[in-house]
Amino acid sequence: MDDVAVFQSLPAVREQVLAAVGQVVVGQREVVERMLIALLSDGHCLFVGVPGLAKTLLVHAVADAVGLGFGRIQFTPDLMPSDITGTDVLEEDRATGARAFRFVRGPVFTNLLLADEINRTPPKTQAALLQAMQERSVTAAGRTWRLDEPFLVFATQNPIEQEGTYPLPEAQQDRFMFSVPVGYPTRAEEEEIVRRTTVGAAATASRVLDAERLQRIQRVLRATPINPDVVSYAVRLAAATRPGSGVDATRWVRWGAGPRASQYLAIGARTVAALDGRWVADAADVRAVAVPVLRHRVLLNFEAEAACVSPDEVVARILEEVG
Repeated sequence: MDDVAVFQSLPAVREQVLAAVGQVVVGQREVVERMLIALLSDGHCLFVGVPGLAKTLLVHAVADAVGLGFGRIQFTPDLMPSDITGTDVLEEDRATGARAFRFVRGPVFTNLLLADEINRTPPKTQAALLQAMQERSVTAAGRTWRLDEPFLVFATQNPIEQEGTYPLPEAQQDRFMFSVPVGYPTRAEEEEIVRRTTVGAAATASRVLDAERLQRIQRVLRATPINPDVVSYAVRLAAATRPGSGVDATRWVRWGAGPRASQYLAIGARTVAALDGRWVADAADVRAVAVPVLRHRVLLNFEAEAACVSPDEVVARILEEVG
């Protein structure tokens, strides 16, 4: 299959993935679409919601559907960085009595890593993922190991107001392409959830992709030209979130999005257009991904908190002002 055929297959891939995940998870179509955009854009994703909304099941179902190696870390207050990256263990050769250290790889050595309840562990342990998320490598005991490609982190986060949670450091949040809220199901969806999960065996998602094909799609999307006007709009939108930009909504902002946001706005817009079967992205595609890209990169000041203004409201007003 040549690059043109790969590109033209993307609308069908979207429907196949949505159908496969729908075998396991009821509803949450928008969340699954955000997952798919992040996957194809080679970006990490953060899912925020109260416990019990199937965030973990969603990630597992997507991993099954796209045929990726799957690893899970349950973040707890006593989790150590070495529990994520791995550690050296001393081994003895029984025949010779010689001793040597051997590096035992941690769960980060996988394709799709589920960082479950990432904000229930202190920032020191959260930071163990920073190098892996940015550089796709791990340094431990003075040595560096490359992670297998593709490597993506899908993290779940409990609302920060809940007991036993720690705020994610800004540098950690900035590594995520999207922050996606996971809400409660509708009444009809919840009735379907109860019917499915209380009778018979649990369903599994059908495989519609594999790691090799996913990487091929990622390469094709990266090679697809992007309109300079779209790049300019993405940069203007990210810059408009920063104090001093002249945008009125930034009176609520302590600091705004950096260049990584501009990159993700452009990459995400290109992926949205491709999934719709369009070769060229436009400003509407940038706006389609603006809220999930920017909401966790806009840090609000005390005035916003006192006025009960949310990051989503600030981003919405910025979109209105920038046009």
